[in-house]
Amino acid sequence: MTLAGRAKSDAREMQSFYQYYFKKNIQALQNAADKHDRAQLTKAYQTSTVLFEVLEAVNQTEAVQVPDEILQAHTTVEEKKQLYMPYNILPLDPESQNQAIMRYPEIQATVSALRNTSGLPWPTDHRMKVNEDILDWLQSQFGFQKDNVANQREHLIMLLANVQIRQFPKPDQQPKLGDRALTEVMKKLLKNYRKWCKYLDRQSSLREPALQQEVQQRKLLYVGLYLLIWGEAANLRFMPECLCYIYHHMALELCGILAGSPVTGEPVKPVYGGDDEAFLKQVVTPIYETIAKEAKRNNYGKAKHSQWRNYDDLNEYFWSVDCFRLGWPMRADADFFCQPLEQLRVDKNEACSICLGYEDEKPYTGSKWIGKTGFVEIRSFWQIFRSFDRMWSFYILCLQAMVIIASNGSGKLTSIFEGDVFKKVLSIFISAAILKFVQGRKPVNCSFFLHISSLFLNF
Repeated sequence: MTLAGRAKSDAREMQSFYQYYFKKNIQALQNAADKHDRAQLTKAYQTSTVLFEVLEAVNQTEAVQVPDEILQAHTTVEEKKQLYMPYNILPLDPESQNQAIMRYPEIQATVSALRNTSGLPWPTDHRMKVNEDILDWLQSQFGFQKDNVANQREHLIMLLANVQIRQFPKPDQQPKLGDRALTEVMKKLLKNYRKWCKYLDRQSSLREPALQQEVQQRKLLYVGLYLLIWGEAANLRFMPECLCYIYHHMALELCGILAGSPVTGEPVKPVYGGDDEAFLKQVVTPIYETIAKEAKRNNYGKAKHSQWRNYDDLNEYFWSVDCFRLGWPMRADADFFCQPLEQLRVDKNEACSICLGYEDEKPYTGSKWIGKTGFVEIRSFWQIFRSFDRMWSFYILCLQAMVIIASNGSGKLTSIFEGDVFKKVLSIFISAAILKFVQGRKPVNCSFFLHISSLFLNF
């Protein structure tokens, strides 16, 4: 029924529909007196962008030029789309200041403090945008993912605002972030990192600025850097000491960027640069690939537990000062990334590029798989006997006592009170000592048989 009123080509039909959608879903919402339905407007901008891509593809197929009116509308959409970005809890675009959640003084104070980027050295090729903040600066320096920055921005704002709103007595209602709230959040987030530095007897990478007015900005940078590392680490969150190692070096680089080179005075560039997704590709991915290789050696649970490393085993590598041999940037031929030679399947005449050691100046690089660095759990069929060793020992000692009673005197239970029988029954304490000795000295899978053999020897 609508065929007669439609355009005669797909290109013109798409142009007509795009104009219809733009007028009904974008212009109507923009011209409304109350802009409460911000989510609908954000969705309209995203849909309009997809429609224009389809329109361009159809017009290119039919060799039809896009009208200037549609191009102008698309330009308007692209400009506004940067302001109306999708969000989880906090709408942080300039036109959302009247939203109910954005009217809280604690939210306004935290947002204002994050947007204080004065004195931060931006890259020369960086294009400044509206309302850029400290997390945007960290992204430009270390190459974090865009969506990770957006998520952790809301995360940090909500953390600081929640702490500040619970404080008593309440601070002034002026939009200013309190130092007490920031210090409390920083203390909680970096608690494990400080313990790690103390355990390894290493100085923390957190440096105080020379100027007092820069203290709050520096604390926000430290907290923001930790959240960005944590948010993008994914499965590395199961290795908290590994994250401490990464944060230790990146925080030190952060101080170098802010202080500048001691020779030239120019800002220091991070070793992994600030390219897009540099942190994911060059820091997270190599460690995760090592985890994946170790998981494959598990052979679906059939391999022995001592022949492959899980998250805990890999994390134990960072419990010792030896982890600093890994270096920064992390060496690809370090023993942490090394795999067994039989796993690599290399020719005997060829050198393994991953497992080659350094020369005398770096003698600590491993030439083979480092394996387990701490406790090694041995799993076998006899583990059930080892797990209930007290029960088995009790049974064996009871059996010894009953055999002694049955083979001496009258054989009745009351004969235990006879002098000769009672002395022989006391030999169970000698058997108990032998069982304990064997249990502590011999492998787990032989303990049960050794218990039995010690019983016959005692007889």
